[in-house]
Amino acid sequence: MAIRLRYHLKVKRLCGRGYNNYNCCMKMKLTIDLQELKISRVVKFLVVSDLLFLGGWGLIGPLFAIFIFDTIPQATMLIVGGATAIYWFTKSILQLPVAIFLDRVVGEKDDFYALLISLILSGFVAMSFLLVKTVNGLFFVSFLQGIAFAFYTPSWSGIFSRHLDKEHYAYEWSLDSTTIGIAYGITALLGGVIAQYFGFQAVYISVALLSFSSAILLFSVPDLVFPKGVSRESLIRDHTPMNINR
Repeated sequence: MAIRLRYHLKVKRLCGRGYNNYNCCMKMKLTIDLQELKISRVVKFLVVSDLLFLGGWGLIGPLFAIFIFDTIPQATMLIVGGATAIYWFTKSILQLPVAIFLDRVVGEKDDFYALLISLILSGFVAMSFLLVKTVNGLFFVSFLQGIAFAFYTPSWSGIFSRHLDKEHYAYEWSLDSTTIGIAYGITALLGGVIAQYFGFQAVYISVALLSFSSAILLFSVPDLVFPKGVSRESLIRDHTPMNINR
């Protein structure tokens, strides 16, 4: 199947000493063959996993400050900024040594387990926010959230990068970015609806369930990352005639 796009442009031409304006129709054809844009199964599952995980956390993104003011009586704008800063500093500083370690270990087994751990930890972190009653508790949970995302980013990116189609790097990265962007837009609105009618508890439970669902999705298809072992039987067999020495 192919997509054909046509553009009609109006062009102004300079002639002689003055300007003679006229319209001319110039057709430009751009053909995209969707059959050539084949995506590997690993990339498909990683995109869906990313959608569940980040889309889930998108539920609380716009509501985080409201949640803090609603939960902690002595909360201020400074406390909101402090919690956010703790998360970003933890994630940004920790993910570099995690990435270096994952790159040094041969194979994807370490990346896969790091990804699963990050998803499971983030699910418990989401539920931990419901137990927050003090500023110190808020800062501690934000620190744990930073750890979870510090493991998620390099492990997910490492596996995703290795399974990209070498001829469609930009397309497959953009596919994930587009999917997450749309998910953020939908979940931002949906999070507000859930919080409005069911409260913040329902929002964070939804975030936790989506994080766990993302882990279950990957854990249920480990052969996508770890291919089944091949037989150790030698492929080069002895074809010497049985009676050659007789």
